[in-house]
Amino acid sequence: MKKRSVKKGGRKYLIPAAILLVLLFFLFGFNRTFSLSDLDISLDEELPVALNHLLSNEMSNLEETKKMDDQIERFMHRWEIKGASLAIMKNERLIFAKGYGWADREAGDSTEVRHIFRIASVSKLITAAAIMKLWEDGKLSLSDKIFSDNGVLNLPQFSKIRDKRVKDITIEHLLRHKGGFSNRAGDPMFNLAEVSKKLNLTRAATTDEIISYALSQRLGYQPGSGTRYSNVGYLILSRVIEAVTGESYQEYVKKSVLYPAGVYDMHIAGNLYSDKLSNEVKYYGANDEEMVESFDGSGRLMPRWYGGNNIEALQGAGGWTASPSELLKLVAALDGRDNIKDILSKECIEIMTSSSSSTLPIGWAKCTPNGDWSRTGTLSGTSAMVKYNRDGYSWVFVTNTSSWKGSRFPGYIDAFFRGAIQKVTEWPQRDLFEFKTE
Repeated sequence: MKKRSVKKGGRKYLIPAAILLVLLFFLFGFNRTFSLSDLDISLDEELPVALNHLLSNEMSNLEETKKMDDQIERFMHRWEIKGASLAIMKNERLIFAKGYGWADREAGDSTEVRHIFRIASVSKLITAAAIMKLWEDGKLSLSDKIFSDNGVLNLPQFSKIRDKRVKDITIEHLLRHKGGFSNRAGDPMFNLAEVSKKLNLTRAATTDEIISYALSQRLGYQPGSGTRYSNVGYLILSRVIEAVTGESYQEYVKKSVLYPAGVYDMHIAGNLYSDKLSNEVKYYGANDEEMVESFDGSGRLMPRWYGGNNIEALQGAGGWTASPSELLKLVAALDGRDNIKDILSKECIEIMTSSSSSTLPIGWAKCTPNGDWSRTGTLSGTSAMVKYNRDGYSWVFVTNTSSWKGSRFPGYIDAFFRGAIQKVTEWPQRDLFEFKTE
């Protein structure tokens, strides 16, 4: 009887379902394919297993790489790094992925390939890719002005503009750090307790309030006439993505950039240890780092890496968490090579990697004429280095510990690793990107 009643119950949905299918064909066109994103259906429950959860340290415990491993462990000991993770790619094939040290020393959790880390300003590469995707899809132009009368963010909450030159800022200005913003009074993204006070708030400032605060200050120079590194600029770009797509920044980036690249375990970070994701590392400060006033306006003293800085509010300027293996998979989808399908056109990638002595590349920190690209990221509690090399070898190294060298520390990582990788004379002929469980 139960089986018969289920069948009868199922029949009543057949006609509505058929009508829905017909409507979908008329809506999307007979010659056009449509995706779940067209239907605004979340992919979160249907995602494949992320690459970093398929791999393990054991797969890269190789006799050929033992000398490199020793170099890495000595480097970590010298700089008092609790945990780190490394992935190496050759000609778009993942050949090595391994964690070192502690993901959470107090919990006795060793770093594994599956662990994700805050990647700080490496997040800007992800945001840049999302903007370029919108440009490629005809949703915006790089010359679009943001705060002008017809601008993307011509919204009431951004109407109190102190410096009229703000209305000249374009999307490309922000992508290349030419928006006119300066940090002469400190970077507001890392001084949010003071921002809350100036806005007479007794809580954490929202994204729109942070942007509004930046617009209430005078610019440091005419937009487009100079270059000053700006986290606020990439926060504004995150808001542009939301305004253009009608989706949250994170949702759009996941559906339109990360998932098409086969990347499924990148997420915007939380602020506190209690907010961390199940496979996220614990963060540690340098021994001499002092407590600071909490970003939330409460006046409490907190470690910068857990409560002093508002990591979540950084959004596309520095808020993402990722594993090195998935980061390399994203890089391979943004490099213009043919082994792995790119998510952007070659024209788009050429625009992103074009630069000069006075103009930074888009998303990347440095792109040389001979084809070497790099992207760094530093926050209290983490340092990240992404290197894409013309010789085919590319790598990502991320730590869960601050260095007193601050934003200069990724340069030390780069210098050390150039020597460490030379310790390997023969790499395994394999592609861990293609690894699948039985």
